[in-house]
Amino acid sequence: MSTFPDRVRRLPAFGGHFDAFQLTAQGCDVLFASYPAGTQIDPHTHPTENYGIVTKGELILELEGSERRYGLGEWYHIPVEAEHGARFEVETGTIELWFEPETS
Repeated sequence: MSTFPDRVRRLPAFGGHFDAFQLTAQGCDVLFASYPAGTQIDPHTHPTENYGIVTKGELILELEGSERRYGLGEWYHIPVEAEHGARFEVETGTIELWFEPETS
């Protein structure tokens, strides 16, 4: 996970199924994530609205039946409860913002 500066690497580790450092803010978690080449994340949903940007490599995102590739500097969006999965053919880094759903 050397993709990120030392200060970021000193943040608490994310307790999920991929390697990331976690910064918690009001209504949002920010993840500095690293994915080794060959990583695959099976389709799933979660109760957060996610935005992310690729900082290294490439994300192949399957979102509700459609697949799209995101490269360096590209932003992606995953709506609340949208079924999605991902794979990484090359070592990849992302910064992900996991927002709690907005209440009306």
